[in-house]
Amino acid sequence: MTVFDNAVWVKSSRSDSQGGQCVEVAVTPAAVGVRDSKDQDGAVLAFTTDGWAAFLSGVKAGEFDR
Repeated sequence: MTVFDNAVWVKSSRSDSQGGQCVEVAVTPAAVGVRDSKDQDGAVLAFTTDGWAAFLSGVKAGEFDR
C-alpha cells in the first residue's frame, strides 16, 4: 500500500485532450503525487508538500518561463 492508493487524482483543465500529453496530481496529507494520465498504473513522482508549494511559487513567479 502507498500513500496514493486512495488519493483523488486531478487532471488540469488546461490539459491537451487530443494529444494525450497530460499529467494528474494528487494531494494527500503526506505528499503530493504527479503521474502520467495515460499510464495510471505507472510511476508516481512524489514531492513533499513544502517542495510542491515551492515549485508552485516558482511557476507563478515565472522562474521556469523561457
